[in-house]
Amino acid sequence: MNDLRFRDEATAKKIMSKLKEMDLELRFMHVCGTHQDTLVKFGLEKMLTEVGITIGQGPGCPVCVTTTKEVVEAITLARAGVSITVFGDMMAVPTPIGSLAEVKAEGADVRVVYSVEDALRMSADVERMVFMAIGFETTSPSTAYALLHDPPKNFSVLSCHRLLPPALKALFAMGEVRIDGLIQPGHVATITGIDIFNEFAGPKGVPQVVTGFEPLDLLMAVYMLAKQVKEGRSEVENEYPRVVRPEGNLKAREMLAKAFKAEDRAWRGFPVLPLSSLEVSDDLADHNARLVYEDVLKDAPKVKEDMGGCRCGEVLRGIIRSEECPAFGKGCSPKRPMGPCMVSREGSCNISYRYRE
Repeated sequence: MNDLRFRDEATAKKIMSKLKEMDLELRFMHVCGTHQDTLVKFGLEKMLTEVGITIGQGPGCPVCVTTTKEVVEAITLARAGVSITVFGDMMAVPTPIGSLAEVKAEGADVRVVYSVEDALRMSADVERMVFMAIGFETTSPSTAYALLHDPPKNFSVLSCHRLLPPALKALFAMGEVRIDGLIQPGHVATITGIDIFNEFAGPKGVPQVVTGFEPLDLLMAVYMLAKQVKEGRSEVENEYPRVVRPEGNLKAREMLAKAFKAEDRAWRGFPVLPLSSLEVSDDLADHNARLVYEDVLKDAPKVKEDMGGCRCGEVLRGIIRSEECPAFGKGCSPKRPMGPCMVSREGSCNISYRYRE
């Protein structure tokens, strides 16, 4: 049950009043689908615009940043007779050679799971099992735990895990959008701690606030960012101390270091970003699907990342809002998505479509 203290209308009005008094024109960015859902669902996006504050969504949706190439890898394995387990949102992501849902309809063994534990359990019933692992620092520890605790010999991981800081670094380097401050995701910081964001602070950086996911969390984070701007500070502050500790989760971080290695990889909407992904470590190569099925994957179709008409990449970089894509609500909808930003419930397009007036 949600704690209604963090949805108190009177407190929200006080914060909005203080923001209005500041009389600022600011553009902040967040990198979390749950933050976007809260902003739109509770009408915060519109309220904040009225006091001069715009908040854009960056590359914070795990399904959305997973590339077409990676989805094609999973499809290729499935068509080769390998059992594939994925989170539900991945099923409908379109590619030039179909989606995982379509491959399942063809007769391939593609299963929706809620956790890597489900995939481990199902591996007892099949000859070969691959878990397509997506997500940021939030979900990668559970994959790491599975890899480090004697997984079955027939179980391997197609790792599509991502690391958030390299994407933020790319956004600043590209300089395509104005960012006056960053709302950092509390669930990521729960694992990593808050120091990973220090490189984006300081004299050449921007204000940052690590925050939770309730309406008052976000409003307070916006106020804290605006206050930093007003006072000429660029620091990393923690609005979410009830969950986030400065050092993060040391046990989870230790598991990640043992189970994975950082590698260069492209993201949807981004070029190859240095050390931005987590690949299964060399010590666990027998459970790295890209090595176990190397002979199968070398014949995977070469595909273009651009799906034609879908501007998900620009949405992920904060260049356009979902509603500014010509296909939004016309050729592209949750039932007939042209790209992953409309597929995932954490995708900006899907959220905007669900809550549109």
